[in-house]
Amino acid sequence: MSAQFGLGAVQHLLQTEAGTVNLGDVRSVYYRRPSTYSPPSEMSEQDGEFAKEQAKHGMAGIIAAVRGRWINHIWRMLEAEFKATQLAAAQQTGFVVPPTIITNRVDDVRAFAKEHGSIVYKPLQNTDLVGPDGRAASIWVDEVDPSDLNDDVGSTLHLFQQRLDKTADVRTTVIGNRTFSVRIESPYLDWRRDYEQVHYTVIDTPNHIVLRCRQYLDRLGLLFGAFDFGIANDGSWVWYECNTAGQWHWLELETGLPMTAALADLLEITR
Repeated sequence: MSAQFGLGAVQHLLQTEAGTVNLGDVRSVYYRRPSTYSPPSEMSEQDGEFAKEQAKHGMAGIIAAVRGRWINHIWRMLEAEFKATQLAAAQQTGFVVPPTIITNRVDDVRAFAKEHGSIVYKPLQNTDLVGPDGRAASIWVDEVDPSDLNDDVGSTLHLFQQRLDKTADVRTTVIGNRTFSVRIESPYLDWRRDYEQVHYTVIDTPNHIVLRCRQYLDRLGLLFGAFDFGIANDGSWVWYECNTAGQWHWLELETGLPMTAALADLLEITR
């Protein structure tokens, strides 16, 4: 990669085994979960960390300067991945948001549980974890017994939320002006625990949910969002989160919803 400045017209060239692209000619960018740079193995740990930071800041800055349609723009995604940002945007947009606390004060969590009854723990950010067996591990949404809370809560910030007495979950994928909703039924509190026991049903998205999803994305400067909702016993849709790089293709395979086509259509539209 090369980017030149101060020499007249700005030139950004991306070179790969497939060829060379002038980034000034790029009309659309689909940005989703890029792999991180791996420094040469012969580098020391310190030099490797330095090289990784240089690559990250150099590459991100050059790529982010591309003009055109982004799904989604790198800076907008970085802002929108913070749970507190999401919760504030969802509440301001008018979604029903379950009572939530982000804290490292154990007494505040206990008071929160006393006020709101059953509560669950959710990680503020999913990170790569390895279990005792050396395999990838996950932290699922799980119910919290207040008697298990101790001063370890003070070691970092945590997110606790009132548990929703729900009938099902819904994944609503918004791609530009198109909205796709799938009802997800599972025996687990967190349906991601076992995909083999999940049942999918394509459903219509209520008009007010469609409107709020688009308002949410507009507020954060996004064109794509994978929204997770819980369906309460009274039928209301309760907002959980919006993933700006959420999985969607498995739902297309399960249901036949034309999400790939919708994404391709959106990328073809130039500003």
